[in-house]
Amino acid sequence: MASSSSSSSLSPRNINKYDVFLSFRGEDTRDNFTSHLYSALSQKSIQTFIDDQLNRGDEISQSLVYAIETSAISLIIFSEGWCLDELVKILQCKREYAQIVIPVFYRVDPSDVRNQTGPFGDSFSKLEERFKENSEKLKSWRNALKEAASFSGFDSQNFRLESELIKKAVHHILKRLAEMSPRNYKNQLVGVESRVKEIESLLGAESKYVYTLGIWGFGGIGKTTIARAIFDKISSNFEGSCFLQNVREESQRPGGLAYLRQELFSKLLKEEDVILDIDLNFRRLSSRKVLIVFDDVTCFNQVESLIRSLDWFMPESQIIITTRDKQILRNWGVKKIYEMKALMFNHALELFSRYAFRQNYPDVGYEELSRKVMEYAQGVPLALKVLGCFLFEREKEVWEDAINKLRRILHPSIQEVLKLSYDSLDDKEKNIFLDVACFLNGEDIYSVMKFLDTSGFYPEIGISVLIDKSLIAVSCNKITMHDLLQGLGREIVQQESINRGNRSRLWHHEDIYEVLTHNMGTEKIEGICLDMSKVKEIHINSNTFTKMCRLRFLKFYSSIEGENKCKVSDFQGPGFAEVRYLHWHRYPLKSLPSNIQPEKLVLLEMPHSNIQQLWDGVQACICLYIYSCFSDNVITMIIHANIFLCLFFREQHHGKLKQIISVVCNIFTNTPKPLLIPHLDMLVILNLSGCSKLKRLPDISSAGNMQKIFLNGTAIEELPSSLECLRGLLGLFLEDCKSLKSLPNSLCNLKSLAYLNLNGCSNLQRLPESLGQLSSLVELYLEKNNLERIPESIVHLSKLKFLFLRYSQRLQSLPKLPCSLFKLDARRCMALESLSGLFSSYESYRQNFDLSNNFKLNQNQLRGIVEDAMLEIQIMATTRWKEEEQNVCACGYLFF
Repeated sequence: MASSSSSSSLSPRNINKYDVFLSFRGEDTRDNFTSHLYSALSQKSIQTFIDDQLNRGDEISQSLVYAIETSAISLIIFSEGWCLDELVKILQCKREYAQIVIPVFYRVDPSDVRNQTGPFGDSFSKLEERFKENSEKLKSWRNALKEAASFSGFDSQNFRLESELIKKAVHHILKRLAEMSPRNYKNQLVGVESRVKEIESLLGAESKYVYTLGIWGFGGIGKTTIARAIFDKISSNFEGSCFLQNVREESQRPGGLAYLRQELFSKLLKEEDVILDIDLNFRRLSSRKVLIVFDDVTCFNQVESLIRSLDWFMPESQIIITTRDKQILRNWGVKKIYEMKALMFNHALELFSRYAFRQNYPDVGYEELSRKVMEYAQGVPLALKVLGCFLFEREKEVWEDAINKLRRILHPSIQEVLKLSYDSLDDKEKNIFLDVACFLNGEDIYSVMKFLDTSGFYPEIGISVLIDKSLIAVSCNKITMHDLLQGLGREIVQQESINRGNRSRLWHHEDIYEVLTHNMGTEKIEGICLDMSKVKEIHINSNTFTKMCRLRFLKFYSSIEGENKCKVSDFQGPGFAEVRYLHWHRYPLKSLPSNIQPEKLVLLEMPHSNIQQLWDGVQACICLYIYSCFSDNVITMIIHANIFLCLFFREQHHGKLKQIISVVCNIFTNTPKPLLIPHLDMLVILNLSGCSKLKRLPDISSAGNMQKIFLNGTAIEELPSSLECLRGLLGLFLEDCKSLKSLPNSLCNLKSLAYLNLNGCSNLQRLPESLGQLSSLVELYLEKNNLERIPESIVHLSKLKFLFLRYSQRLQSLPKLPCSLFKLDARRCMALESLSGLFSSYESYRQNFDLSNNFKLNQNQLRGIVEDAMLEIQIMATTRWKEEEQNVCACGYLFF
């Protein structure tokens, strides 16, 4: 509750020692109603003060004053006996501390108490006679009675049974205490309130069945905190409730599950010495609406051993399980799963500041250092608390050093919590986790799966398990891992050996520099990932990799564009025999290592390299850049091919088409045929953009799975007629193909083509008259070309949404356009003179067309178009008025 400033006499009222102060006087209620009420409050774990709790020797008046001042609620029982000084004190606390006051009128009329009439008034008259000389006290008593009796409370005359009155009063007190809890949490917890509301919405309305909710996330993310906040807020709505904390830890102790079961029954049945008869206890619970939280569950059997089945519980009961493993929630048939996310930056900074500075914000001068800690902790509450305590009252220099250390070595308290999830994995799953932590974080999921599969790690089930345990995530076809979990994986590898060369994985530039420079590599090394921009030149001996016979992963890249820092003259020995993933930016040699096994290679990336020969006589005079794509069909392709290629060739990399064709053909099929496309029946994307010397494509009729072709900036003069065989082609991109003069009529047989880009084809003079047969076309780009007209068949493109014609300097007229068109951009078409009505009809009610800066356009035509458009807009607005009140009129945009 909110409180006013207190005087010195009320200084004990800093915190609530008691939930309820039970105010009564008179033997008429002490041994019956009051004792029953006190027992009911105690059973609900409501801390209640009653005057017969006072220790002998205490001065009663002072003890009562202290108890009243340190209670959140005063529950006043008005009966035949009462203490008016006590009542005055209670009302004083209400005024000064906003203490809650609840009256219970036990066998007395509230109006008699308020007005001092009836039997109650007779008793008060006797009191007046005794204190007639102290008129001020009498006045204060009368005012107190009048005020207290006006509060909302409980009248025993409205209840048939006392037990009903007690039950109602206790429930009301629980609700009032719960209303006070969020304010307490607001002072103690950060970022909780909105999450509690989200989870409450998931719990939803009353159900005919036992409702189950899972709170899922990795260790330290705040699952227990949120579960406790929810429990404290809603537990008063249930006849029994229990929060079983640390189920994993407790169940591992001898007799731990039996202890947890005893605690569960004791809390739900509200009995300290519950009978150890499991069946009997479950039968008793079957008639009670209960709330149970199982915190930190790590296996299905833990919960099963405690409650056997959900069938034991009364409908409308609720079970909440917090866990790191989503599979446990599936096994229990959990209805809703709430995934814990990291704290937002502002909440994270506030939480950290409370531990590091003992306030809600950083000290002056520590703002930037605190931001660095935020970057490291990434919103994980455990890390924020641990680091806040660790850095409390330390100098700035210590902060800097500590932050640098944390980037390489995970704090032990954080590692201890996070490692529990890692320890639950089997050996294959642990290897996947370490590969992702050291090399694969942020990589394409399909190439990762293929790499892990060829490594023998069974990635389909392994990746699934790691996702369920919240150790990794897959988003936008990328595999990702939280920075702290990545730090955990790397710390585990570092602990394998003091000698860097005896560790399974190397990723830190200093470690790699030492191992490669001093030839310290051993058979233990399975992967190396080096950012060359962070090191000076490394001179690699020809036999440096000889001892690394288990090397699966090798990546030398540069986060900042620059030269190759790894200098080598040649390779000797079997060091590359097991390599599956090979990336080397600006690879210095003209050929790959002789002992590399093409059939094992999953991914090969050699951007800006000097490579001229791959293996076994396969020649190339260009730089290869090979990578996996995101299409669903690519999965099939990866299964059927050792390497899935898309090629980016640049003129400065000797773009000679025949040799390119030979190279790619051999990579895919291991056959030395001179033609590329006929044998790439699984190729999905072909990107030859930037090959400025490329003038033609060979026959591509057998590339039936092709979806996109990129020929931007090439010297292509014409497209092969076999293009019509690519029935699944979705996109054809020919931007800035300045040598292209025409398109084959067979192009119009591509019924799946949705995107056609001919921007900047400055020599393109005509389009096929049958253009309207491209029935799936959605976007058509014709900017900056030499077209004089658009085929009239364009009106039949019923799916066309976007048409771009800007800067088409020779375009003289526009035919009727399809009504499906959403956007037309025909700005600065300087020769444009006439429009053929523009649209065949106005079926679309949102159209945006821009004909600005076309100075030869007939103004009468423009006015006619505007008038027609506005009329159609008005008609549509009228017809849609009743259907869409919030969208009264249609939106149309005209720019001239």
